[in-house]
Amino acid sequence: MSDPIKHECGIALIRLRKPYSYYVEKYGPLYGVQKLYLLMEKQHNRGQDGAGVATIKLSVPEGTRYISRYRSVDPQPIPAIFNKIQRKFRKLIRDKKDKVHDAQWLQENVPSTGEVLLGHLRYGTHGKNDIETCHPFLRQNNWRTRNLVVAGNFNMTNVDELFRKLIDLGQHPKEKTDTVTVLEKIGHFLDEENQMIFDKYKYKYTNNEVSNIIAEELDLHRVLMRSCKDFDGGYAMAGMTGHGAAFVARDPAGIRPAYYYADDEVVVVASEKPAIKIAFNVDYSQIKEIKPAHALIIEKNGDYAEKQFIDQLPKKSCSFERIYFSRGSDPDIYAERKNLGRFLVPQILETVNFDLENTVFSYIPNTAEAAYLGMMDGIEDYLAKYRRKVLQDGKLKGDDLDKILSFRSRQEKLVIKDAKLRSFITSDDQRDQFVSHLYDTTYEVINKGKDNVVVIDDSIVRGTTLEKSIIKMLDKLSPKKIIIVSSAPQIRFPDCYGIDMSKMKDFVAFRAVLALLKQHGKEDLLDDVYDKCKAAIVKLSGNMENHVKELYAPFTYQQVSDKIAEIVTPKDCKAEIEVVFQTIDNLNKACPNHLGDWYFTGNYPTPGGNRVVNKAFMFFMEGKAVRAY
Repeated sequence: MSDPIKHECGIALIRLRKPYSYYVEKYGPLYGVQKLYLLMEKQHNRGQDGAGVATIKLSVPEGTRYISRYRSVDPQPIPAIFNKIQRKFRKLIRDKKDKVHDAQWLQENVPSTGEVLLGHLRYGTHGKNDIETCHPFLRQNNWRTRNLVVAGNFNMTNVDELFRKLIDLGQHPKEKTDTVTVLEKIGHFLDEENQMIFDKYKYKYTNNEVSNIIAEELDLHRVLMRSCKDFDGGYAMAGMTGHGAAFVARDPAGIRPAYYYADDEVVVVASEKPAIKIAFNVDYSQIKEIKPAHALIIEKNGDYAEKQFIDQLPKKSCSFERIYFSRGSDPDIYAERKNLGRFLVPQILETVNFDLENTVFSYIPNTAEAAYLGMMDGIEDYLAKYRRKVLQDGKLKGDDLDKILSFRSRQEKLVIKDAKLRSFITSDDQRDQFVSHLYDTTYEVINKGKDNVVVIDDSIVRGTTLEKSIIKMLDKLSPKKIIIVSSAPQIRFPDCYGIDMSKMKDFVAFRAVLALLKQHGKEDLLDDVYDKCKAAIVKLSGNMENHVKELYAPFTYQQVSDKIAEIVTPKDCKAEIEVVFQTIDNLNKACPNHLGDWYFTGNYPTPGGNRVVNKAFMFFMEGKAVRAY
């Protein structure tokens, strides 16, 4: 993505199913920690603003700390955390060499030697980036079964509503954030579950005996059913209780991803399949997807099951996961990204007027490389059909036939990102100048004034980098025409489920529509849509319809693409500029199991999405530069 955006978060959960001593003897004392480190490092693409880990020990005596938590906002947060854990371990065993394989001593004296481990990687989409905003979050209590640790990849669209419900429950929340409201909502019903079991047995057994009974009978499934029924958003929430039970709950539409693997030694959950495969050396076929509206619940004894905790919605898993966010080493994602490139070939051929002899293909590194490979496969398929037709016609002979049979598409690496450059500049003017130096190009491979240059990007959000850097740079090569190809459709609407795309004015497609409305004398439509959005927000119907779609309705897809091309064309650019976007139909064809395309279509999978987009447009019209949820 040439316009970098912050996005997503990552989770990693490990439950050791055998006694801790088993792992100490077979793998060493920090087996769980080492595996958690691998899971998190292999998902570091999902969050570099901060990280955190927490562990629970199952069987330590009273008076022993059984919950450990480390969080960091260091520039390299994952190594910072795990280096700290390693240092503590080495310090504590320095004079206790005989205790290195003493499982009981290790658990009583060394932090992070637990059987339940939870890790989180954070991308701060909004708000402060300090240690207090890092997951996991901890809700503490002297009763083990009332302790709750939560981390997640989520955004809730109805934080105000959830906040009010906490107040109605009698609470006094310390913050008005989705993380705190989720933690306290689940925590409230966890408390009620504890109290219900306590009341059932308090006259039959001692309090100490009742505590043990609660640990055996506590029903996390029931807790989630009661606490999550009002959540509106995309989420994969992981939680651990103090007595060692754990869960990962996935939203009803399956917006946010969650996968798991289990054998007789471990249960593992992560946001991405490649992390599990690499960390535990298992086949992809052994890794399962947690179903939408279901939670993978791991009991205190290590038994696990997927259980539905909320009504299911039509599955709308995030398509951006497949286009850009997730690691491309996942074989399914790799195949889908290649198809996204392949399906663009008919549009590209028309744009260059089928003149492949004078067309050079390239890509904007690095996440677009798979789409580029698919695009080139499609070009080669076209050439193979063309050669077959020429042979069947039998009209060409000699040198002309040799030329056709030997012709190959022209492929060059034209755009090179300087990975060593880091943006430390804050003013807009200085940042624009910086962006212009973020990329280098390869010279002397373009025939000046004659060649077309086709450069594929995985998506175009703001268009800033295209205008300020890439197109300027390519224009210096003096091509006849520059075609920027996006393997994603036009991004028209804000996200509200965990990606940093919440303001309407940030989207080059929205800016294009504003220009088209002005050009065609339809600016009154802005006020009409504003009035509808404002009225809808007051009523429940504000959750039912996306009124912002009306702004795009008067114009064809091609008109918007053409206007985007005008916007991203720098002043004094000599080459003709054209922008080609993926179609919605081909996106869904390439990613048939991930049909969450609200960024492109405005078809939000939850009612809160419609409320957010209407509110986002209201804020744009009112000049408010804040998020709408």
